[in-house]
Amino acid sequence: MKLFKSLLVAPATLGLLAPMSATANEVTISDFTPAEQLAITNSRIDGLEARFNNIEAGSFSETTTASFKAIMAIGAVDGKGVTTSVTGSSTTRNDDIDFAYSFQTKLKTSFSGDDSLSVAIDSGNAAKNADFAVGEFAGIDQTGDQLKIDGVAYKFPLGDNITVLVGDGLDASKQFTTACVYGGPSDTLDDCGNVNANVDEGGAHLSFEYDFGNGFTAALGYAGDETGLGTKENVDGYAANVAYTADSYGLSLTYGNVEDGIDNDTYTALNGYYSFDNGINVSAGYEFGSLDNATSDADETEAFFIGINGEVGAGELGAAVGTYGSMTEASSVMPERLMYEAYYSYPVNDGMTITPLIYTVEAKDATDLDETGIMVKTSFSF
Repeated sequence: MKLFKSLLVAPATLGLLAPMSATANEVTISDFTPAEQLAITNSRIDGLEARFNNIEAGSFSETTTASFKAIMAIGAVDGKGVTTSVTGSSTTRNDDIDFAYSFQTKLKTSFSGDDSLSVAIDSGNAAKNADFAVGEFAGIDQTGDQLKIDGVAYKFPLGDNITVLVGDGLDASKQFTTACVYGGPSDTLDDCGNVNANVDEGGAHLSFEYDFGNGFTAALGYAGDETGLGTKENVDGYAANVAYTADSYGLSLTYGNVEDGIDNDTYTALNGYYSFDNGINVSAGYEFGSLDNATSDADETEAFFIGINGEVGAGELGAAVGTYGSMTEASSVMPERLMYEAYYSYPVNDGMTITPLIYTVEAKDATDLDETGIMVKTSFSF
């Protein structure tokens, strides 16, 4: 900021010194008294300061805010991608210890006091190794150390009860209320069993939310490729959500439809949670889907999840079990695989949280091995 001020002051100062030089050529030294010279100098400084203050005050909107988050994670995965042949030989085990980081910036401003324009800028190195890039740590940004615009969104009210959101890089479910209070850090079970109905296409976005004011909400959302919106060549996702939230429990129903020009797949998810007086929360979810153009024995999918979390000491302890993605009717196409995880989130201070995680994913078949991963994630918010 000091350098920025100096760059602004330098040309302004030169502009002020030019007329002072001209004046000096027209008068003699005897024409100046110390008092007069001091008064002229002070007036010049006051004018320069006023100009600089005007520039500084108009540089940024008074409503603009910036928030930052940095994540550092270290972990290892054992058994991932390992296949054993009939003779008993196996591929190299992937159990290296890896490190990844993520830096997230969010800029937000308002023009009317009721609306908001937000821009998300992310960076991360997770793409450099496969475990963090495609495994359970995939939530860490993967931009190859480059800054990337992760989403642009403009939200504004339409009447007293409707909120409209338009942008890019947003899921169709951005304004949905999913009845789940489980906060696991893995990439699979953090969707609470709502695997596909949320339609996380992440492209061009338009959604509407209606708040009934008594705990009931309803929302509609769309997300699709930025080119050829609404055409058969484009991937389009449509979704709807209704939810009810009370003091100690909540329920939600989500419906999603994904079209890619060939298939038209639909999914329905039911989620709920209950919070006990002792601070323990139980969340559950179940989803079933119908796959278009699939074989008769593999045209339906299902997924389920159950998790528990609550305060233990100064932090939060949680554990969950659920399907690893979706299952189909034909086990040979996508066999039933369960995932188990446990985590403890400990706030060191107001801006720093440490979260260790351990998980296990069941093997796909007899020629595969169970996948076990462990990670310690540290989050900084400022």
